[in-house]
Amino acid sequence: MPDPVLDTIHFFPSQLRESWKAVSELETAIDFSKILNVVICGMGGSALGGRIVHSLGAESLHVPVEVVSGYHVPFYVGEQTLVVLSSYSGGTEETISAFHEAYEKRGQLIVITTGGLLSDLAAEHQIPTYHIDPQFNPSNQPRLALGYAVGSLLSLFSRAGFTSISAAQFEEAIKKAESYAVEFDAEMPTESNEAKKMAASLGVEIPILVASEHLLGSVHAFKNQLNETAKTFSALFELPELNHHLLEGLQFPHDLANDIQFVFFESELYSDRVKKRYAITKEVLKKQRIDSLVYKVRSLDKLSQVLEVLTFGSFVQYYLALKNNVKMMEIPWVDYFKTEMGKE
Repeated sequence: MPDPVLDTIHFFPSQLRESWKAVSELETAIDFSKILNVVICGMGGSALGGRIVHSLGAESLHVPVEVVSGYHVPFYVGEQTLVVLSSYSGGTEETISAFHEAYEKRGQLIVITTGGLLSDLAAEHQIPTYHIDPQFNPSNQPRLALGYAVGSLLSLFSRAGFTSISAAQFEEAIKKAESYAVEFDAEMPTESNEAKKMAASLGVEIPILVASEHLLGSVHAFKNQLNETAKTFSALFELPELNHHLLEGLQFPHDLANDIQFVFFESELYSDRVKKRYAITKEVLKKQRIDSLVYKVRSLDKLSQVLEVLTFGSFVQYYLALKNNVKMMEIPWVDYFKTEMGKE
């Protein structure tokens, strides 16, 4: 029988390629040379692409980028601001509100969506729109449409001259991600499958995810997938920030050490001081008798590492959902909340 979630995970490289090509060919009259800053508006899964690209390019993006998850755009938005409005369904009320505000402020708008009201507004106001073809997302879940989100933004930023990532570099990173998809695939036995090993170690305790620098956005995506797909509570902390407060917050409740498990995402491409912090942080946790796991990325460049983590996380959330015996594609509490919000 077809498995929409697993099939979508395997379609991740196709999503990346499809979205890069589509946005590179998108017709727009925007003069990118006049753009001073970028605002990416989206909620939940539709905001993940912005978070991933923002953290990936934090040290190399040529313009300031801000990700907004809410109803309002920043005060500074104006004619020299590129505003990307991302809503997979096209019906996200916060993003619709942000569209109206950004349009009133005369921002330079681009829309990313499959359709819905956001698509209608874009057509009405002649806003350039990347209409996602969801053929590579049989699950129809935004959190599993990360390839579309990441590929479209990187293509847009490359086209605009905001990043030096080229189509050739992007393709090489995709090929590397494809090799990891084979390694983490369901057909691979647990003893040689790091994603299955990680999933087997999660679920009894609360996973506290820790990441830094260029991997922060991709691990944020993993957290969301654990929440929605595996129905598992998790939290994300950034290092070095957590060293300045969290280490003192692990004493109470008294049985906390029995309830949490840290998961570190480590990279040789982190700055030297950050790498040192990982070693000391694990030492502090050990002294407090708190368990920890490590996933150390193996790719050799930052873009490939980001796609590696996204691939790894997607498989882990799938295996953990199987372990938890949950209905992966159903999000009844999110749906209930949206229904209640829609009532007068």
